[in-house]
Amino acid sequence: MVAVSDNLRADCGSCFGLCCVAPAFAVSADFAIDKPAGRPCPNLGTAFRCGIHRDLRQRGFTGCTVYDCFGAGQHVAQVTYGGRDWRQVPGTASEMFAVFPVVRQLHELLWYLREALTLPAARPLYPDLRAAYARTERHAGGEPAALLALDVAGLRQGANVLLRQASELTRVRVERRLDRAGTDLSGADLRGTDLRGASMRGAYLIGADLTGADLDLADVTGADLRGARLGGADLRGSLFLTQAQLDAARGDAATRLPERYTRPAHWG
Repeated sequence: MVAVSDNLRADCGSCFGLCCVAPAFAVSADFAIDKPAGRPCPNLGTAFRCGIHRDLRQRGFTGCTVYDCFGAGQHVAQVTYGGRDWRQVPGTASEMFAVFPVVRQLHELLWYLREALTLPAARPLYPDLRAAYARTERHAGGEPAALLALDVAGLRQGANVLLRQASELTRVRVERRLDRAGTDLSGADLRGTDLRGASMRGAYLIGADLTGADLDLADVTGADLRGARLGGADLRGSLFLTQAQLDAARGDAATRLPERYTRPAHWG
């Protein structure tokens, strides 16, 4: 069994371009072409490198720039399949492409559980969170057949109970907490809004204007921030914020971020 706890960041140099092959693309604001699942993107080179990596946004592939596999790509390539790529061993291709999204979900779940374990207020849940982490980690290190037979939805459902509890324990100190979980706020004018301690889990914030909004202790798990305007917004204390969410949004030099996050280059 190979531990993956320190391997939750994408290392494209150790992958076989799995995110460029396994998922399907559809012509949209995120992708310039249609691509069926399991077919290599025409921009994928022989060395598993993107031929237009530096110009993805300009060429209409914004979706590629905000995708995060949470390290699943290199894990599947180097651990699950021992460095045997799908071009050299074509018989592994279809199975590898099916395994990749399973491991990607498991790695994403590991990332969230690890985040919960950094929340001081969630300390009473640490034993259960650690157990859930270890269980998910064991599954991620499994053989292809076991991964394909895994009830990922059930695993996520159980872990999400803990993640919600960790969120509640952390946000409880905010007296006025809005609940916008799952709400469609696409294009909403939320400029300067006090969203401290709000539940924004799974909210649709596509193109929303959050300029100057205060998102301290706001739970943004799975919130869709594509094109959301975050100029001057305060996200320093946001809960379960991912780099991919920031990459999909539009901020500026005044946007306040946690120190461990990278300010996207396209923010200017």
